[in-house]
Amino acid sequence: MDQPIQVNSEIGRLKTVLLHRPGEELEALTPDHMERMLFDDVPYLKEAQREHDAFADTLRENNIEVLYLDKLVAEALSTVELKWRFVIEMVRSSKQEDTYSTDAIINYLGSMDTLAMVRKIMSGVKKDEVKVIEPADKQLHHFLADDYPFYLDPMPNLYFTRDPAASIGNGLTINKMHWPARRREAIFMDYIVKHHPRFAQHKIPVWYNRHNRFSVEGGDELVLNKTTLAIGISERTEVEAIEKIASKLLRESNFQRVLAVKIPSKRAFMHLDTVFTMIDYDKFSVHPAILDNGGQLDLYILEKADTQTGYKVTHRRDLQQTLAEVLGVNQIQLIQCGAGDPIAAAREQWNDGSNTLAIAPGVVVTYDRNYVTNKALREAGIKVIEVAGSELGRGRGGPRCMSMPLVREEI
Repeated sequence: MDQPIQVNSEIGRLKTVLLHRPGEELEALTPDHMERMLFDDVPYLKEAQREHDAFADTLRENNIEVLYLDKLVAEALSTVELKWRFVIEMVRSSKQEDTYSTDAIINYLGSMDTLAMVRKIMSGVKKDEVKVIEPADKQLHHFLADDYPFYLDPMPNLYFTRDPAASIGNGLTINKMHWPARRREAIFMDYIVKHHPRFAQHKIPVWYNRHNRFSVEGGDELVLNKTTLAIGISERTEVEAIEKIASKLLRESNFQRVLAVKIPSKRAFMHLDTVFTMIDYDKFSVHPAILDNGGQLDLYILEKADTQTGYKVTHRRDLQQTLAEVLGVNQIQLIQCGAGDPIAAAREQWNDGSNTLAIAPGVVVTYDRNYVTNKALREAGIKVIEVAGSELGRGRGGPRCMSMPLVREEI
C-alpha cells in the first residue's frame, strides 16, 4: 500500500483521518473532578455521540476514509504478549506502581476481550470494579474511595485526536502531553504505529517521541506546506520541544524550516489552532486578540544551517509578510474570528470559531454556532460545511481538534 501517513499541507484534499467517538469516559466527569481532567463543563454523552457521528458522516460524504482510535489499538494488539504488555504499561503509567491493587487491576483488564479492554482503559477503572486480594484495611485508598473513585483515570479528552500525535510529511510526532491528565493518550498511537499491520510494515519516521522531557501537542503543529512546519509556543508546547523537533526534522526530512509562533500562554487560547488555522492557499482564520496593532506578533524562523544545532534562527514580527514568504504567495488574507468584532470574536473563539478543519483548499468544516465567523469565511470565498458542536465544544475543541489527518493529497 501507499504510505499510511502522508501530510504535506494543512489544506490538501483530506483522504484518511483518525477520530475517536466519545465513549463512557465522558460520563466519568463530575463537577468535583472535571477541572483535573481539563473540562469546564460536563457534556451530555448521548448528544455528544450524535454530534460526533454527524461529523464523521460529513467527512465520509466528502470521500474521506474515517478510522477509529479504539479499533486501531485493538487490532494492533494482535498477540497475547502484546496485549499484556500494553495493559501493564497503561496501568503503570496511571499512578499504579507496586501497590496491593496493581496486579488486580492488570488481571482485571487483561481478562477482557481486547476491544472491551481498550475501551475500559479509556473510560477509567473505578475502585469498586476491582477485587483486590489483600485485606482492605491495608489499603488507605479504599478508605478514601468516596474522595476519588478511580484507580485509573478516565480519558475524556480522547476525542481530540489531534493532540497526542501529529502527522508531518511521511512521519509523525508522538507527543509528550503537557498535563498529566492526557499523557497516557500518546501510548495508543505508539502501539498503533509499531504494531498495527497498516503501519508497522512501513518504517515511519518519528520526529519526536512521548518519552522526551518537554511537552508538545498536536494542536500547536500546523504543516503549512511540504517545506514549512509551524509550531505554536503556547501553554502546552515548550520551546525546547520545538528545538528538538526542528533539529531532527531539518536534518532527516525534506522540510527546510520551522516557523515558531508565540501566542499567549493561557487556557482560552490553549493551542495555535484555537487562534489560527490555514484554510486556503493564501487564507488563514485568525483570532484578532493574538495580534498587536498592525498585525504583529513574535515569530521565529528556524532554517537549515550548517551549525551544531542544524538550524539558524531569525526573529520576525509581521505575520502576513512572513506567511507570504514561506508559502511563496504575493499576499496573505487573514479572516478574523467574529469578523473582528471584539465581543463576537471573544465569544466565538471560546467556542472554537478559529478551529477550522480544511478538507480541501478553500473548503472547511466548522461548528454551526459560530455564525459570525462562518459568514466572514463565506464572504471571503471559503466553502463552509457546518456541523453541530453544542456538546462536543464543552471540551474546548473544534473540528480540527477532533481530527488527526493521516493522508492528504499533494497540492
